[in-house]
Amino acid sequence: MEPKLDSHPKPATKPASMPANKPRLKSLDALRGFDMFWILGGEALFAALLVWTGWQGWRIADAQMHHSQWHGFTFYDLIFPLFIFLSGVALGLSPKRLDSLPWPERLPLYRHAIKRLFLLLLFGVLYNHGWGTGMPMAADEIRYASVLGRIAFAWFFAALLVWHTDLKTQIIIAIGILIGYAAMQLWLPVPGGVAGDFSISGSINAYVDSQFLPGITYQGRATDPEGILSTLPAIVNALAGVFTGRFIVKPHSKWGGAKGEWAKVGILLLAGLLSLGLGWLMNPYIPVNKDLWTSSFVLVTLGWSLILLAIFYALVDVIKLHRLAFGFVVIGCNAIIIYLASSLVKWEYLATSLFGGVMRALPTDMQPLGSACALLLVQWLLLYWMYKRGIFIKV
Repeated sequence: MEPKLDSHPKPATKPASMPANKPRLKSLDALRGFDMFWILGGEALFAALLVWTGWQGWRIADAQMHHSQWHGFTFYDLIFPLFIFLSGVALGLSPKRLDSLPWPERLPLYRHAIKRLFLLLLFGVLYNHGWGTGMPMAADEIRYASVLGRIAFAWFFAALLVWHTDLKTQIIIAIGILIGYAAMQLWLPVPGGVAGDFSISGSINAYVDSQFLPGITYQGRATDPEGILSTLPAIVNALAGVFTGRFIVKPHSKWGGAKGEWAKVGILLLAGLLSLGLGWLMNPYIPVNKDLWTSSFVLVTLGWSLILLAIFYALVDVIKLHRLAFGFVVIGCNAIIIYLASSLVKWEYLATSLFGGVMRALPTDMQPLGSACALLLVQWLLLYWMYKRGIFIKV
């Protein structure tokens, strides 16, 4: 979902206007890859294991591999906001103020940010109309809202804030967005409806999408899950990632060395638990809802994002279990290309072409698991080939 922008070594010579390389954070690549793993086909593993073993625990795990129908939260609901959070972490590893620089030094970064914004918007539209359909020629039949589009906007506005404001201002803006968005959903009257309606057709999000969102919505719903209003709080997910990235690279004033790194892990875990608790405390008043991207949903997803990053940071960057994370790192280093390819390439056909004989030779109750593993393996092998040759697709 998110292009790899800044974790790989750059050439030794580059224009003075470009920012310095960001500190290498291997856990960031690994967690990004872990996040993408479920989209590439990992979500099918638990259902396949249920068929093979019959153990009902796999049914519970499989239930977490589907989005919530409306209110509520599952692990699969976390994948998208976690990715936005990680894009913010990458941005926060070496935050750079541009407003004091001469215009010629700023211009290349502005151009890059705008180019990235529009490329991801375009890729998002391509993804929406991917394998088997193709993009309509009629402008009003195109779905413009997309996962990649939301990632683009969240990163773009977070980058502008990082480049032009101080940390205190960024925190105030993030809190202001959460409070303002919650107040809007709770108390702003909807023409023809009522304030505080969190239904799929009666929310203020549905009204704004019906009035201002061009083209079609996802599955013709009244509220597009990547609609206009719900993109606003997603900026907070990115900004929280920025704050986290700044915190990780900042030397601890009291402890140094390994003790300081473990202190960071503990603080990340504590912050995640506090965010989770606050989000669920809000739930009776502002439901945790992915499609509306409510403020409570932001806090719950930030809580889990911080907890997962703390775990991966401890395992990969503190304990140095690099081999354990390598499989995910390979995925995380080219996330954008494999995400887009998941819509444009018929991976199931390739997997069957290469491993169909093996899958048919398996016992019947093992064939779904074999199919899921073959699908993942084909994609991973391509990513591994790119990784070994230093091919990292950036936007």
